Amino acid sequence: MNGNPLPVAVIGAGPVGLAAAAHLLERGLEPLLLEAGPAVGSAIRAWGHVRLFSTWRYNLDAAAVRLLEGTGWVPPRPTALPYGAEIVSDYLEPLAATPQLKGRIRTGSRVIAVTRHGLDKGRSAGRDKAPFLLRIQHADGGTSELLARAVIDASGTWNTPAPLGASGLSAPGEAEARAAGLVPAPLPDVFADGFAGRRTLVVGAGHSAANMVLDLARLARSNPGTEVAWVIRADSPARAYGGGDADQLPARGQLGTRLRTAVESGAVRLLAGFRTARIDVRGDGATVHAEDGRSIEVDRIIPATGFRPDLGMLSELRLELDPAVDAPKALGPLIDPDFHSCGTVPAHGAAVLAHPEKDFYLAGMKSYGRAPTFLLATGYEQIRSIAAALAGDAAAASAVELELPETGVCSTGLADTDADSCCGDAGPVPVTLGFASGLQHGRAAETAAP
Repeated sequence: MNGNPLPVAVIGAGPVGLAAAAHLLERGLEPLLLEAGPAVGSAIRAWGHVRLFSTWRYNLDAAAVRLLEGTGWVPPRPTALPYGAEIVSDYLEPLAATPQLKGRIRTGSRVIAVTRHGLDKGRSAGRDKAPFLLRIQHADGGTSELLARAVIDASGTWNTPAPLGASGLSAPGEAEARAAGLVPAPLPDVFADGFAGRRTLVVGAGHSAANMVLDLARLARSNPGTEVAWVIRADSPARAYGGGDADQLPARGQLGTRLRTAVESGAVRLLAGFRTARIDVRGDGATVHAEDGRSIEVDRIIPATGFRPDLGMLSELRLELDPAVDAPKALGPLIDPDFHSCGTVPAHGAAVLAHPEKDFYLAGMKSYGRAPTFLLATGYEQIRSIAAALAGDAAAASAVELELPETGVCSTGLADTDADSCCGDAGPVPVTLGFASGLQHGRAAETAAP
């Protein structure tokens, strides 16, 4: 099985992609990491100023740690809450610099298409034995192609944020607002990006939105004229407030408690049941209109409405996706945010993530599609199982080696199920991890305010 000379192509050199390479090497398989950005962890670098609410214990992969231990690397304190920048500097960069991985990472290499060599999507004969063909666009504008025995797509969702419009489409005027610089990239650093003295609107009900709201409220305390407005599609903010002291991730519980206090004190203006219908750009600001006729004038709009997977590059592969969340079909019901929080998603591996396209897997935040419930620890369990499956170890692939902290406070029944998200937006944050990747969420990663 391991005699195939072709590599396993891993798309994305974030936490899950690098961990995938470590597990593949332990299984005697040859990984090749393809990263669109100029360096590993490119998505996380975009939200490096954000602190995760999951401790280092849940953000390190076991196989990656085994590689690092051979270099004299000193692990971070397991109970500390890292910033995104620390995930990169203290974990990803040392991991990418190990002798085992250093020569197996290609940065500035964006995968723009994946198919089977010599076969289009409609051809079945010999499909499972044909190698994958990946077309790559390089930073200099050139393209190349390579063959792979298997493909793990861990590219996350950070670069495909969801629109502000309430119906799944960009609101009329949204493109103009973005072009005018009124809508920054997700998770901006509000202390450094010119938000002081302005009225800023945060759109979204996940943890990423909560972080932005609280950071802006803090900015307003020392900068007169700074105003904070927060709109959510749900009729109640109860789900965004979470479970407080009942949350098994204390930083996540504290986040909701602080958010409630900011709203009830008047530091933040909350508009619930606000479904964005139109944005009118006016000079250096905008008027945001809701479907029910309400409107609000603002200077800046921070999008925290989540992320979506970019499936365009996979159009020649035979995928089977959940119709609601765009995750692998068997995974969709397990991660539906109307029923699951980050901790209530059961551990899962290769069998759940498999597609009709043999030896192709979505992993990490991208495997969760539009669902915001992703944790890095879940991604690490995914790729541990995938590596075992690709190596032919069915027993290890089907084993479960993960226990997550279960909050139980953002499952359905506690609040209006039309909430924008339960556990953050991707990404991430982005984890990164999704939030991008993923951010732990990626779609934005799950975070706690600094």
